[in-house]
Amino acid sequence: MLDASKIRADFPILSRQVNNKPLVYFDNAATSQTPQAVIDSIVDYYSNYNANIHRGVHRLSQEATDKYEMARQKIQAHFNAKHTHEIIFTSGTTHSINLVANGFTSLLEKGDEIIVSALEHHSNIVPWQMLCERTGAILKVIPMNIEGDLEMDAYDMLLSNKTKLVFVNHISNALGTINPIEYIIEKAHEVGAAVLIDGAQACPHVKPDVQALDVDFYVASAHKMCGPTGVGMLYGKEEWLKKLPPYQGGGEMIAEVTFEKTTYADLPHKFEAGTPNICGGIAFGAALDYMNNIGFDNIATYENELLTYATEQLENIEGLKIYGTAKHKTSVISFNLEGIHPYDVGTILDKLGIAVRTGHHCAQPIMDFYCIPGTVRASFAFYNSKAEIDVLVAGIKKAKMMLS
Repeated sequence: MLDASKIRADFPILSRQVNNKPLVYFDNAATSQTPQAVIDSIVDYYSNYNANIHRGVHRLSQEATDKYEMARQKIQAHFNAKHTHEIIFTSGTTHSINLVANGFTSLLEKGDEIIVSALEHHSNIVPWQMLCERTGAILKVIPMNIEGDLEMDAYDMLLSNKTKLVFVNHISNALGTINPIEYIIEKAHEVGAAVLIDGAQACPHVKPDVQALDVDFYVASAHKMCGPTGVGMLYGKEEWLKKLPPYQGGGEMIAEVTFEKTTYADLPHKFEAGTPNICGGIAFGAALDYMNNIGFDNIATYENELLTYATEQLENIEGLKIYGTAKHKTSVISFNLEGIHPYDVGTILDKLGIAVRTGHHCAQPIMDFYCIPGTVRASFAFYNSKAEIDVLVAGIKKAKMMLS
């Protein structure tokens, strides 16, 4: 059983104050906080074996290389990829998506169709729009309903032999909806389409098995799962990664270079040009160790308790409307107070030491669907508590009183 009070001691930032109030951090969907074990791994790297990897015969380079590649192995094991070389280090989810989108430029033809969903983050919309502009492919959208679920009947109708790619997030960052990705992947494969799943919001809460999902590409960011910013991963099936051309040219991604011709390195280095975020990759591995030690089943159970409790308490506030009421969702609540702009609510909450996110959450089509400028989003992690939710509820009531 997860002991949140004990876990909180692992996170130095959670003991600080904001505006002379104890910090209540409910912006976990934007970035999670970092435990001391991960911070220590960063300090250890720069203190003891800071060196460039893969190129040096000296001891520091060898140690850094070993640690970095060990982190890749940890990521492979965590996501159950078949091969270590199917894990590509990137700067994060957005980088991973753009890498794939760029690669498909040479694989699509005019009139081909690609599908995204109405629940996507901008980073899983804009790269595909750019791909369509380059290739003449057609972008189609799976619609959503008022509860925040995708309409699977409409998805079935969109699929055809023209469909080449399907891109859907595992969990919506704006609403918390858990999408039926198993069904989406299976149906896409029936028409021969490849599937990329944006796992940025899912990976802090669940442990995806990419082989069981039979997904072609899966992407994630370390900073959503207790790791550092500026590092993430792309999982791709070996057969697809071999088809895609390199995303960037430079050092590391080459086999041989002459002025007449360059040949490219094998996977995964083909997609890892230049000096990587070595420390970030190692810390990503440390973050996975930390979360797996707690256990993702324990995390999911506890966070669901927080979601249920927070939903019940917020629903008792008159004039508060929750957006995203899907039956299957994770620990995210987006809401507004009637007649009050979400930015104003967020500003008052900040004065009380409560960190929430306000705005369209890089998911503007969702806000357009609800005909609202944005929402207040409270997103919970396994180190949060019901007592903190009580502080949030009191803060919302105060904001309502001040702004009404």
